[in-house]
Amino acid sequence: MSSTRPLSLVHTEGEASRQAHTQLPANSFEREIGREGFFGPATQMYHRHPPTAWSAWTGPLRPRAYDLNRAADAGASPLDAGTILHNARVKIRHWSTDQAMDHLVRNADGDELLFVHRGAGEFYCDYGHLSFRQGDYLVVPRGTLWRIEPSDPVWLLLIEATHNAFKLPDRGLAGQQAIFDPALLDAPRIDARFKAQYSEDPWRVDIQHQGRRSTVRFPFNPLDAIGWSGDLCPLRINIADIRPLMSHRYHLPPSAHTTFVAPGFVVCSFVPRPFESDPDCLKVPFFHSNDDFDEVIFYHAGDFFSRDHIEPGMLSFHPAGFTHGPHPGALKNMLHQSKPATDEYAVMIDSRDPLTPGEAMSGCEISAYVDSWQARP
Repeated sequence: MSSTRPLSLVHTEGEASRQAHTQLPANSFEREIGREGFFGPATQMYHRHPPTAWSAWTGPLRPRAYDLNRAADAGASPLDAGTILHNARVKIRHWSTDQAMDHLVRNADGDELLFVHRGAGEFYCDYGHLSFRQGDYLVVPRGTLWRIEPSDPVWLLLIEATHNAFKLPDRGLAGQQAIFDPALLDAPRIDARFKAQYSEDPWRVDIQHQGRRSTVRFPFNPLDAIGWSGDLCPLRINIADIRPLMSHRYHLPPSAHTTFVAPGFVVCSFVPRPFESDPDCLKVPFFHSNDDFDEVIFYHAGDFFSRDHIEPGMLSFHPAGFTHGPHPGALKNMLHQSKPATDEYAVMIDSRDPLTPGEAMSGCEISAYVDSWQARP
């Protein structure tokens, strides 16, 4: 067989809108049932009640939230970082420090994406030096030696593409400069700061390989490059430099905000944007049953308009298998917003394979999160 196509039939039954996410039937709530992370076949279902208006929930499958502000100190090295969620293709961790690293680390298990939730400082690696600040993404290729020197206490979200690499998404009709121009990506420089850290003093390198740690010692600092040429290196871009795709007449799905891709998962960035202006268009995320992907959102800064009682430094986890969408407090603004634009920064990870919470997360889980979705009297 040379090709395949989805087992699907375009059909309309009962009361339904002819355009998704707008002109909903009177007194209805829209739910999208979709496949392949908003890229596959989909059906818009129209309900008399909010699809998340449950009255009770039991069992291991449930929406979860974690307050990482309450997480225990992870240790002196990013290799000590506490695991939040993981599977065979992605590992999500967090690490904070206010001390300059006295050793180098190398992740031999996959590319690492560092998101700077708080702080600022200097990043040193095989390729040279980069300054970093709050809101920066740093893409660190697998096998790169690196360390940081904070100038302000640093809190990093670390996303490992296990046995794989990060790439840019296909931007299709929007063009390669959409979301952000690749010209905004910054590479490390062999500058005065980098040359100043050349040293003949002994240095330690900690290597993560197949989840285990090995240590190599050198009688000099291995970050001693005098030059390089190529198209493989760490890259930096700030979340504030991202220019989101927008539509004033249609609420775009999260996939429109994809920033990086890796086999088995994507990383999306939610940044401030104008609300949709069409009076009949949804102005909050639509309810969706995306049963092929687990959804993770790390809340970085701002007012998170689709969630109740969520603060910066928290993380939500919605495994595949149930409908999710706006909280009841946000639902009242489904068609009318009091402000002209959103005011939020968040990082979303959508994983094709099920994610498992790390053991350390039990101490910072917000157990009442599932109840925040209950039907309100």
